[in-house]
Amino acid sequence: MMRSFYLVAVAFVAVASVAVAPAIGDDTTETKPPTLCVGNYQTEAEAVQQLKRFAAGYSTRQEWNARAKKIRKQILTGTELWPLPERTPLNPIIRKKRDYDGYSVEAAAFEARPGFFVFGNLYRPAGQKGPFPGVLCPHGHARGPEGGRLRADHQHRCATLARMGAVVFAYDMVGFGDSEQHGWDHKHSQVMTLQTWSSIRALDFLQSLPDVEPEMLAVTGCSGGGTQTFLLSAIDDRVKVSVPVVMVSAHFFGGCQCESGMPIHKTEKLETSNVEIAALAAPRLMLLVSVGGDWTKNTPKVEYPYIQNVYKLYGAVSNVQNRHFPQEDHGYQVKKRQAVYPFMVKHLNLNSSGVLDRDTGLFDESKNTIETVALQRVFDNDYPLPDHAVKPGSIIAFR
Repeated sequence: MMRSFYLVAVAFVAVASVAVAPAIGDDTTETKPPTLCVGNYQTEAEAVQQLKRFAAGYSTRQEWNARAKKIRKQILTGTELWPLPERTPLNPIIRKKRDYDGYSVEAAAFEARPGFFVFGNLYRPAGQKGPFPGVLCPHGHARGPEGGRLRADHQHRCATLARMGAVVFAYDMVGFGDSEQHGWDHKHSQVMTLQTWSSIRALDFLQSLPDVEPEMLAVTGCSGGGTQTFLLSAIDDRVKVSVPVVMVSAHFFGGCQCESGMPIHKTEKLETSNVEIAALAAPRLMLLVSVGGDWTKNTPKVEYPYIQNVYKLYGAVSNVQNRHFPQEDHGYQVKKRQAVYPFMVKHLNLNSSGVLDRDTGLFDESKNTIETVALQRVFDNDYPLPDHAVKPGSIIAFR
């Protein structure tokens, strides 16, 4: 998976210098093509110096808040979501319920914009009394017929959280899973805009469910899903708990258009990085998961201390943690899931009884049912995609 992701990153770096439409700033239109910080945009040493420059620009909570406000606006402006578009009706479709040991799974979809569907699976606790916290689970760039949210490791994460008392929504990136099945391509020119907006609307979807506690929302994903995790947490304070996995890096900016294909990091007015974007979650609860086998190898010494210093400005340094696995590679494998579960249990008030083995300290995933691709599909021959769905590849209007 790492090799294929790096190939995507290299390929995107090769085309990143192509001029794109200028972004609209606070007061004026940019006069130059935007600078896109893509992939290994800078060296590790340059990244350290960049963070030092950033830190020199503020020393109080008020000064950081002023900078944070500018960064948030730059993200939304860069993704062409400023001001935020109208929240059109979600028109949710929830069907095809499957009952398992301690949880259920349903096919689910909603319209992020009229006729533009977001597809996924909704995992719910069984035999427990709600309302429950809601957890979004975006996925990364693993391809293939069983990639994205269809992967076994993704299903394990969602099922285990549901068994402990969370309502979990796993949803497709553009051009993955059901989105790919229905003809969408991840290279769509609006992919970053569409995915960022889809994540915002996914929070709306969770809040609309009667069994979800609307003020207790979390998000966790790895790789490209990690990017979605910290971007959503940065621009939407409804996220109370965030766990970006193997993605927060000072020198690597993401190798796909959905992560760094629009000018969110550097403009004529402001320069920032994914470290600061992740820090916008302060003082809310956040767990950074990092490994020795990818671009998060320096997290304990570089990214984490910087983010800690932001949290210190709020007197909330204990609200951010880092779990580092120096011998692990990129991904959301079992060791990383085992590190995330206790954080979620503690901060979402989940019930680990029957899942956590008190003797070993491990969370039992053996009772999870790994579904086939066909079973996870939202629409099928018996229940086809609605006729008003926009055609694959269409440009989606936001105004």
